[in-house]
This record gives sequence, structure tokens and C-alpha cells, in this order.
Amino acid sequence: MEFPFLSVITLSPIVAAIIILMLPEERKENARMLGLAAMILGLVLSVYIYVAYNQNLPAPDARWAETLMFVEEHSWIPGVNINYILGVDGMSVTLVLLTAIVGLGGVLISWGIEDRPREFYAFFMLLVAGVHGVFVAVDGFLLFFFYELAVLPMYVMIVIWGWEKTREYAAMKLTLYLLIGSFVSFIAFLVLYFQMPTIGLERTFDLRVWAEADFPRTMQIVWFMPLFLGFAVLAGLWPFHNWSPDGHVAAPTAVSMIHAGVLMKLGAYASMRVGIQILPEGTIYWMPFIILLTLINVIYGSLIAMRQRDMKYLIGYSSVSHMGLVSMGFAALNLRGFTGAGIQMVSHGIMTALFFSVVGMIYDRTHTRDMDELSGMAKALPWTVVAFIIGGLVSMGMPGLSGFIAEFPIFLGVWDGGDLNLTNTIFGLNPANYYPIIAILSALGIIVTAAYIMRAINAVFFGEYKGELWHDMRPLLAIDKFALVGFCVCLIIIGVFPSVIAPVVEAGVTPVVNRLIEAQQAATILDTVQTVATNLLALFGGA
Repeated sequence: MEFPFLSVITLSPIVAAIIILMLPEERKENARMLGLAAMILGLVLSVYIYVAYNQNLPAPDARWAETLMFVEEHSWIPGVNINYILGVDGMSVTLVLLTAIVGLGGVLISWGIEDRPREFYAFFMLLVAGVHGVFVAVDGFLLFFFYELAVLPMYVMIVIWGWEKTREYAAMKLTLYLLIGSFVSFIAFLVLYFQMPTIGLERTFDLRVWAEADFPRTMQIVWFMPLFLGFAVLAGLWPFHNWSPDGHVAAPTAVSMIHAGVLMKLGAYASMRVGIQILPEGTIYWMPFIILLTLINVIYGSLIAMRQRDMKYLIGYSSVSHMGLVSMGFAALNLRGFTGAGIQMVSHGIMTALFFSVVGMIYDRTHTRDMDELSGMAKALPWTVVAFIIGGLVSMGMPGLSGFIAEFPIFLGVWDGGDLNLTNTIFGLNPANYYPIIAILSALGIIVTAAYIMRAINAVFFGEYKGELWHDMRPLLAIDKFALVGFCVCLIIIGVFPSVIAPVVEAGVTPVVNRLIEAQQAATILDTVQTVATNLLALFGGA
């Protein structure tokens, strides 16, 4: 029997949470150390499975089930064919590693929390476990189970440890948006589950079976949008993004890091895994419309970020803009776009974790995030200015950093208009005609991003240092510096050596793109047969 790597990565934070809650209230240091130990264990195992996957990449023509590694399978609820199935492909193994990196950073950044640290670390462990579970789940019901586990601790952590002014409003808004979205997706999922006998399959939640299922085209077109958009709410797709900036601002620093760094990727991943992969014909039909929403994401998010004076709101709307690029990569419907979207999830995840950790460090010492009140932070906290500048350059897509490696393939993929023959029109326009225009317009977001990042750097870190205003300007802890350096190193390594991530991500998304190509070929053949049949009927009818 092989070692259950994925179960340990996923369930060890839950075990740690239970032990932490059992500790006496006064043993705060033990709670911190247990949380740290759980995150270090997860990171070590995540690095191992990532390296092992990278050394055994599947063939380009492999089916999705054949690309899964470290598979664990056990019966769970036999009566309805629900099973405990875990596995990782190139995309999910990369996101598992991302979660481990950001999770460890969140624990380090939260080391100084004195308000009920035992409960804080316990709920943080549950949140990380839920995110890991979604990325490794191969059973659809199990995926939804972990999805809800990832969402619910957010409410508690924001309400208890969040920003006093907006925490109750933001927590309720976030929870309602995400639960309603997942409810809509689950209804669509159940519809497909109960329709499986009509296509000759036994009812099951096994996503390996769903990934090969051939649902009727009409059903795919009808149910794709509920299935995709329900998860895309968590990915911040416009116009369902409104919960996200408020959640960022109200959440404590570590939760903001997980929220923007990982949780939004959970929505994008689930929309791809459960939406695009299962309903390829519905994807081809609707993506030329969805790409218009992603364009609004990119431009609108960057313009609203430009108007912000609160640093957290600036980063929150910036996240909305950059997550639009992830959905845009999916909407490109080709391998370049999908690969860029996968790398963008990792790049943006680490970048926003870096941003929020810097803002948290500044806020803990100045008790303000208003850029009009902050000035000269480079003198007091020199480590933060270097980290924020590196994060800003990544956000702008500067060559040599991870942002460029992620965004450039997305723009190339959109420019090509998808490798598929998109015959349906949106608003009377052929997608092949407006995809290149979208690529050009979305690139304008880079210009706006550069503007608001440069303005924030100038306003917060340079200028006159008003030391008399800040009575708690203590130096950074060693663990704070370690977290900043770790995030920066990851962003630089991906930018300088893209080969450490691009082949793995490409191996994960290739089966999804192949499924889209097969669906398009089948649709083309069907259209040809229908056209020939119509012409023959017209010919003999006329005779």
C-alpha cells in the first residue's frame, strides 16, 4: 500500500485544528507551534508530490484519468455511489503546492495574534484543509464537501478577527454570495447526475467517469452556465465579484492572504474541472460570451483600483482584475490560454499573499491603511518596500517575473481566437473577429495597473517619514522577513525559470483542451451530416 500523501496533506490540518481546540486557553504558544507544524508538513509533502509529478509527466494524448497520480480510492456512501477518491493532475498538484506556500506564510504572518489565537489557528487549519480538499478531490460530492468546508470558516474568522467597521457586513455578504453560487452549481450537478442513465452510464459522482461522459448538446448548453457561473462567483467573475473587495478589506491579514491567494483560485479551478471539462459543448457555445465578462473584469477592476486610497481595497480590486485574466485564459479555448491561466493562478496567488502581508505589517504598526496618511515607510520598514515593489512588478507583467510568464500566453491565446472553430455568434459577431480586439483592450489593464501600483509605492513608501505619528513602529520579526523573502523568491524563480511550472500546468490542462477539440470535431461532423441530409431532402422533395 502506497503512502497516502494526499490524505495526509488534506486531513492533517483538520487533525491539528482538533488538537489545538483541545488545548487549554493559556497555551497560546502551543497552538501556534501546532499550526506551524501542520503547515510545514503540508509544504514538505506538497513539494514532494510536485517534484514527483514533474518527473513523470503524462503523454500529451492521455485522458484525464490517466494523468492522475497519487490516487486514493475508498468506498464512502455505497448506496448513492459516493466514494472517497483523491488524485492530482498537473493543474491540481500545482495549486496544492500554492496552498501550502500561502498557508505557511499565513501562519507566520499571524504569529503575533493575541486575541484567541487557539481558535484563530484552528479555523485557519480548517480553511486550508477545505482548499486542499477541493484541489485533490476526484469525486464530485467530495469536492462540494470540501468546497463548503473552505467557505464556512471564512465567515467566523472575518466576524471575530476582522476589521471592526465592516466585518459583520462583509462576512455575511461573502458567505451569501458563495453559498448561493455553490447551491446553483450543485443543482446543475445533480441534474447531470440523475440524467446519467439516459446516456447509458451508472449514476456516480466519480469525475473520471464524468470527464468521459457524452451528455446531449442541448443539456450541455442549458446547464453549463449554472454549473460554471456558480463556481465563477468565487473566482470573482464580473458581475458576481462585488463580495470580494469587501471580504479582502474586512478579513485579518492571514485570511486576506488565503482569500485572494488561494480561495479565488478554488473557484476558478472548480469552474474548469466541473464545468468546462464535463460540458465541453456547452463551453464552446458560451465562452465567446463569457470572454466579454472577463474583459470587463480586467478593465473595470483596474480602473476601480486606480480610485482607491485604502491599500486593501486597492489590492482587492486589483485581484478582481487579475482573476479576470484567469477566466479569459479559459475562454481562449486553446492550450496557450489554459496554460497561461494555470500559471496566472499561481503567480497571482503568491503575489497577492505578498501584497496583503506587507499591508498587514504596515497596518499593525500604524493602524491605518489610508495612503493619504502613510508616508516614508521605506525608512521605517525597508523590507516591505522591496517586497511591495517586486509584487508590483509582477502585477504589471514585468519580463523576468512570474506575471509576464502567466499573462503573455493568455494574451497570445486570446489573440488567436481559440484553436476551435467557433461558429456561433454573440450579438451578431463572430468570435474570430473580436477575440483579437479583446486581447488588445485587456492589455490596457497593464497600463492602468502600472499607474496605480506606482502611485501606491510613491505615496506609502517614499516621501517624508513622520515618525512622531507612529508610536508602535517596531521592526519586523525574523519570521515576517522569512515570509516576504519566500514569496519574492517564488515569484522570481517562476519568472526566470518558467520550466519549473509550465510543463506541469500544461500536462494538467491538455486533457481538458483535447476534450474541447473532440467536442468541436463531433459538432462539426454533426453539422455536416445535417446539412447534407437537408440538401438531399430538398433535392428529392423538389424532384
